[in-house]
Amino acid sequence: MARRLFKNRRAVVGIEAAIVLIAFIIVAAALSYVVVNMGLFITQKTKDTMQEGVDESQSALQLDGIIVGKTNGQRQVEWIILPVKLSVGKAALDLKKEALVVSVYLPNATLLNIYNGVYLNATRADADCDIMIANLSRIYRMNETDMAMAVIYNGNNNTVLESTEKAFLIIHLNSTVAGFPGMRHTLVDYETVTIEVRGARGAVLTVVFTVPGGLLENSYVRLG
Repeated sequence: MARRLFKNRRAVVGIEAAIVLIAFIIVAAALSYVVVNMGLFITQKTKDTMQEGVDESQSALQLDGIIVGKTNGQRQVEWIILPVKLSVGKAALDLKKEALVVSVYLPNATLLNIYNGVYLNATRADADCDIMIANLSRIYRMNETDMAMAVIYNGNNNTVLESTEKAFLIIHLNSTVAGFPGMRHTLVDYETVTIEVRGARGAVLTVVFTVPGGLLENSYVRLG
């Protein structure tokens, strides 16, 4: 009888050991799941951070053609026209006034932000630069102050620049500065100017050029 009870006791101990072993296996599996998930999460966050760094190191906008200037009656470059488009692989970019900063660094002045938004009333007639400049001057009095505006072509009448669209950044530089007699923001022969365009994301688009010599009155000139 004593021998039979001893055998039964050994069986109970074996079941308890099995239960404890199973419990350890379950806990270990749960911990492994947590560790693997944390590793995957950290890997994904690292990937996202690296991608954000790459995106921020590349400008969302790029030049897409020839930079053109228009002179006034004093043979000074008063208007600058920059053709831009989305950089390859970049998502649509909003060009509204609050989302873009345009700064102009002149030989004798610095204009930190002169951007005034998108001209949404452009028509087929505005393909002629003289007509477009006249309309901008009439509607926004752009010819009376330092100002930059964007005009989107092939668009759908909103402020968002998409991959199938092209924009022109129109910049007006004043020939006189209020309160500073004899000072000007317009450009003359061989002066160098730097223009920076910063959107809501991506690196700044920097454009540097030097005005050529031999400027004529009221004419268009290639700047870069």
